Amino acid sequence: MKKLFLAVLVLFTASQLWAQDNSGKKEDRNFRIPLIGEKAPHFTADATTGVINFPEDYGRHWKILFSHPQDFTPVCSSEILELGYLQDQFDKLNTKLVVVSTDPVSTHIQWKKALEELNYKDRGTVKIKFPLVDDEYLTVAKEYGMIHAPTNSTRDVRGVFIIDPDDVIQAIYFYPMKIGRNTEELIRTVTALQVVSKNNVLTPADWKAGNDVLVPYLPAPGTKAADETMKDIYKVAWFMTYKKLNL
Repeated sequence: MKKLFLAVLVLFTASQLWAQDNSGKKEDRNFRIPLIGEKAPHFTADATTGVINFPEDYGRHWKILFSHPQDFTPVCSSEILELGYLQDQFDKLNTKLVVVSTDPVSTHIQWKKALEELNYKDRGTVKIKFPLVDDEYLTVAKEYGMIHAPTNSTRDVRGVFIIDPDDVIQAIYFYPMKIGRNTEELIRTVTALQVVSKNNVLTPADWKAGNDVLVPYLPAPGTKAADETMKDIYKVAWFMTYKKLNL
């Protein structure tokens, strides 16, 4: 009987220690970032425009998923306003913006209203037409690997995912909390991705719309493809061939 009592006591003590150890265990925040060339993870969430299913609701558009850690923060507020002023340019690029923040949609509505009343940079007020998505429970942050493990934070990192009409991720950016993102660079990147996809070319460093592009390869001399490709091309070196592209 004494041995049985001791055995039960040992098992009870071990179970209590296991329970205490697990109750204090921190959540694993090393969530995987989906990579370029992979399908964009799906999510359904409330937003300032209603419930959205991403990326399905946006069909054959290009999409930019733009994340924020919190509403009413100064850096993030400036970014939302810049995106708002560039909405027409994104529309011309067949590109839809979706902004994610870890605050609830009720706070998003207040933030959106406050931003739309600002005369930022003396450019007048702007209506924010793109959705601000509720990610209060970090569902999107986890799906897109945006939990900041090094700081043990439950807030998502300021990530950007550019997604093509086939819902494949084509570009990824991550920014620190204190540095505002370059919204013009988003337009440049989407433009470059569309030019590359349509024309089977490459873009050099610092390329902008209207600049010459790089030719990835030259077809065999004397062929029809060679005659067409050779138009408006010039070589900087045997390994760098440029082409004038009429957009």
